[in-house]
Amino acid sequence: MKRITLCLLLLGAFAFPLDAQTKTVVKDKAAKAKLLGKHKLSLQWISWEYFGTATVTEKNGMLFVKGEQKSRQGSDFVRVEGTITAIEAKSFTFTGTIITQVSHNNEGKPCTREGEMTFAITGKRKYWRLQQMQSPCGVETDYVDIYIDQAELTCFNLDTAEV
Repeated sequence: MKRITLCLLLLGAFAFPLDAQTKTVVKDKAAKAKLLGKHKLSLQWISWEYFGTATVTEKNGMLFVKGEQKSRQGSDFVRVEGTITAIEAKSFTFTGTIITQVSHNNEGKPCTREGEMTFAITGKRKYWRLQQMQSPCGVETDYVDIYIDQAELTCFNLDTAEV
């Protein structure tokens, strides 16, 4: 009987990993409120004048982000998809995938980043910028930006912006 109990305890320990995160850690509720919903998304190689969209949703306490910006000409794009694991006042941690494809970078082939990454607001900027900016596929620096609020983007020509 002791052997069966021990086996069941060990089986239970391995069946439910201790590190499986089920909810986004929220250290700042106001930052979470800003993050939820639709946002403009940009990669500087594509455009800072027209944008893609990134949407942050919540399901059972876990936040998810999914978005894309496509070039108006050619096949350039950036795609972001994953889970937001932690939110602080001016940053959030994301576990997932970012794929960029730019005609003049990486021989025009897709470049994939995977794993844990951080987006942060620095200075007086009105967007979260990917902090792991160095391309894993070359010498380029990629500015992947998720904007806080469309109303705060008055410095851009919104007549030509894609939302």
